[in-house]
Amino acid sequence: MQRVVVTDRHIEYTGHQLRSLWIHDTFGIAGDAIAAFAGPCNVPTDALVDNEDRRAGSTIRAALMLHLIIEHFDRDLLLAVFRQRLLIAIIKDLLQQAADIPDLRRSGDDIFSAGDKLTVSIATISPVSTLIHTGINIDPSGAPVAASGLQDFGIDHLDFADSLTAAYLAEIDSAAHARTKVRGVT
Repeated sequence: MQRVVVTDRHIEYTGHQLRSLWIHDTFGIAGDAIAAFAGPCNVPTDALVDNEDRRAGSTIRAALMLHLIIEHFDRDLLLAVFRQRLLIAIIKDLLQQAADIPDLRRSGDDIFSAGDKLTVSIATISPVSTLIHTGINIDPSGAPVAASGLQDFGIDHLDFADSLTAAYLAEIDSAAHARTKVRGVT
């Protein structure tokens, strides 16, 4: 991964940001990148990428979330889903280190605390890249499901974003290095 931006600029996430080159267009960063920002979340049904949720008429809302958008310039959706799951596992690990969060568990690409949803996440593909959006509730007010947020556990979202983006980049870089140090077998 080449670039990271963690900004304190508030941006409302509507689902329309999940598109190729959004990070480049918004922050001027070209290539593989991750952007972290806070803002309200209001994704209407017609903007949902998850077709099952869309067919069910779901929406995604919260008063304030920490949003991460990741773009990798490859076109392997399964790899993007694995990267998404890695990101979610990193988030869970960092949450466990940051606070005493009751009954913290990961299920696929979701994290819960005592049954309340902490995150939303999706991985998708564009004509030129794969994309991940993950939202971590800060203030879950207005969520259509039982939810909790970083504010409930006294976690500063900008500090968390710095730690999270660094940890994700370290894993991506480590994996890239790992594939360069092994010899092929026949």
